[in-house]
Amino acid sequence: MSNFDLAFDELAKNEGGYVNNPSDPGGATNWGITARTAEANGYSGEMLRVMTRDQAKALYKSLYWPPEFESVPYELAFQVFDAIVNNGPQTAIKWLQEAIGAEADGDLGPCTMAKLRLADTLKTIMLFDAIRLEYFAELSTWDDFGKGWARRIASNLRRAAI
Repeated sequence: MSNFDLAFDELAKNEGGYVNNPSDPGGATNWGITARTAEANGYSGEMLRVMTRDQAKALYKSLYWPPEFESVPYELAFQVFDAIVNNGPQTAIKWLQEAIGAEADGDLGPCTMAKLRLADTLKTIMLFDAIRLEYFAELSTWDDFGKGWARRIASNLRRAAI
């Protein structure tokens, strides 16, 4: 089974189901995918409510899973994948670059990959998730979503420790 298949199964535990929270600036989501993102990438179902797991998985692989992640230790690939989905590709890659001491340009290029191959996986996960939590704590929506974000990251850290 590929890193992506494993990561998607785990991510579905964080993102599964239709949600339309009026406090969420992203609007309605299903499988963690906004209607705007789904429609911009070819999805035409009724406002996400009927999006299947397979449709969501195909969107995740094409939009949020860098192919390079198949050569990254799974535990780390999952952490960054979860952040890419939750916070966007550029932001998550910059956090990864910061965690490994690479130039934080948001590009998962050869320099970043070289540093990543030399990085200690568990240390990188801890630094990455610390950066992510610090980011969340500064958001104006922390009061509405902070507890859920903290639980999500705690759950991700538990996955990495197993």
